[in-house]
Amino acid sequence: MDKLTRLRAFTKVVELGSFSEAARSLRLSRSAISKYVIELETELGVQLLHRTTRSASPTDNGRVYYERCVAILSDIEEADLTVSQLQAAPRGTLRVNAPMSFGTLHLGKAIAAFMKQYPELRIHLILSDQQLDTVQEGFDVTIRIADMADSSLIARRIVPAHRVLCASHAYLGEHGTPKHPSDLRGHELLSYDYLGTGVQWKLTGKDGDHWINVPWRLCTNNAEILRDAALEGQGIALLPTFISGPELRSGSLKSILAGYRAPELSVCALYPPTRHVSMKVRAFIDFLVAHFGDKPYWDAGI
Repeated sequence: MDKLTRLRAFTKVVELGSFSEAARSLRLSRSAISKYVIELETELGVQLLHRTTRSASPTDNGRVYYERCVAILSDIEEADLTVSQLQAAPRGTLRVNAPMSFGTLHLGKAIAAFMKQYPELRIHLILSDQQLDTVQEGFDVTIRIADMADSSLIARRIVPAHRVLCASHAYLGEHGTPKHPSDLRGHELLSYDYLGTGVQWKLTGKDGDHWINVPWRLCTNNAEILRDAALEGQGIALLPTFISGPELRSGSLKSILAGYRAPELSVCALYPPTRHVSMKVRAFIDFLVAHFGDKPYWDAGI
C-alpha cells in the first residue's frame, strides 16, 4: 500500500479524533482506515494511537509522528500547487495598499507594466500613508517604506530606500551649512510625521550614532510636502531619494552631512503568513523586485 495513503489516513484520524470521521472525510471505509493505521504502526514498530470504541487520540510517539507527517504532506501539497500554478496565468483581483508618494511617483507605471504582462488580472490599488491593517482590510499585498516589518506579516524587500539630509542653496546661504549632526539643533527642520523614531533623527558616522530631537518648523505625513518646503528655503529635510532624486540631480536641493547616514529603509512587500502564497501575489512581488532592482533608477546620478 502507498505510504502516503497511510500517512493521510493517520493524520486525518488524529485531526478528527475518530476512525469513522476520518473514513467519512476521506470517503473510505472505516475498516480501510484502521487497516492503513495498523500497517503504519507495524512498519514503525510503535503504537501511534490510543483507541476506544468511539474515539482515537495520539500516543506520545504518535503526536511527534503526526507533526512530522503534517509537514511532509503540506510540503507535497505546496509542490503540487506550485507546479500546477506554473501552467496558469494569474487571474482574479489583486488588492494592493501602498504609500501615497511612492504610489504616485513610481508604483503607477510599474503596475501599468504589470497589467500588460498579466491581462487576466485586475488590480485594486488603495494609496494611503496611514498604517492600515493588511489582514483586517483584506489586502493581498501591502507596500511599506520601513526598517522593520510587521511581526504578524511576511515581508520581502523590493528595493532599498535611501534617505539624505538636504536643503536649498538659498536656505544654506542664509543659515549656513551644518558640519556636524549637533549643528542641526540650531536650524529650521522639516519632519516626517510617521518616523519609527518619532520626532528624532538618528544619524550615524565615523564618530558613532547621533540622536537629534527635531525642533520642527513643519511636520507632516507626506514627504512631497517636505520637499516643496525645502525647495522654498524653509528648512532642512530628511528625504528619501525616490522623492528628492530629481532635485538633487538638478542642484535645486543640496545634500548635506554626507559623512552621516540615517538608518536605511526599504520598500517592502508585506503579505499575510499563509502556507501557500497565491500565484497572483507571488507574480506581483517578483515583478516589482525585477522592475526596480537593487540600484533603482531614482538614485542614478546622485
